[in-house]
Amino acid sequence: MLCYFLHMYIPHPWEQEYRDPQFITLATEPLRDVRDFMKWVKKFIKRENVEHAEDVSRDLTQWTVLDLGCGNGKNLHYIVEYFCNNGIGYDISKTAISYALDLRGELPIDYSVQNIGADYPLADASIDMIVDTTSSHALSQDERGKFLSEISRVLKPRGLYLLRTLCLEGDTNAKNMIRDFPSTEPNTYILPNTDMIERVFTKTDIENDFGNNFIIHYMKKTSGYQKWGNQSYKRNYWVVYLERK
Repeated sequence: MLCYFLHMYIPHPWEQEYRDPQFITLATEPLRDVRDFMKWVKKFIKRENVEHAEDVSRDLTQWTVLDLGCGNGKNLHYIVEYFCNNGIGYDISKTAISYALDLRGELPIDYSVQNIGADYPLADASIDMIVDTTSSHALSQDERGKFLSEISRVLKPRGLYLLRTLCLEGDTNAKNMIRDFPSTEPNTYILPNTDMIERVFTKTDIENDFGNNFIIHYMKKTSGYQKWGNQSYKRNYWVVYLERK
């Protein structure tokens, strides 16, 4: 019985990571990929408003943005402070949410502890833009199915979506991790000394997951460095700009 109750209170791996960071950083500056995406969004909306002048013009300042796996809120804070009127942030870690609430100040952002691979407490077509910066790659296969269904449900037609996720092509470290620390699902591995599982994606994976419900406007492979303990490892990422059909 004692073992049962001890098991009940083992924190989620991402909660443990935010309590004792091994590879995340708690910097408050937004990712460069988020800044670049918002520059593209401004140009995209401006061009769209000219090309579709007969329709109601879209005003970015009135948008609601949903940040999935918001962490300490650095990216959502930037977007709401400089571009959009309202923000919603989900993260499975209550410690991450507490950091985000501290950073929020007076900005109109609602943060919740929420699994992004479960049902979202949001109405259909209620979100103008979604940001997912290296978050959904940590979902299981079943959770990913729910995630894809939910983002398609809550994002408005013509709504925009930033995806930044792990890339398999050309990533030697990812291939080594799959070989040395394999998990049970395709192209997944277990991060050493944690219970965290990550999946890496091919270009075909991205196209298959999003092609039915989204227009892919931009897809680029980038690289960066991931901290692990006292070392940094080069990782490849997909940065993708999508529009809900």
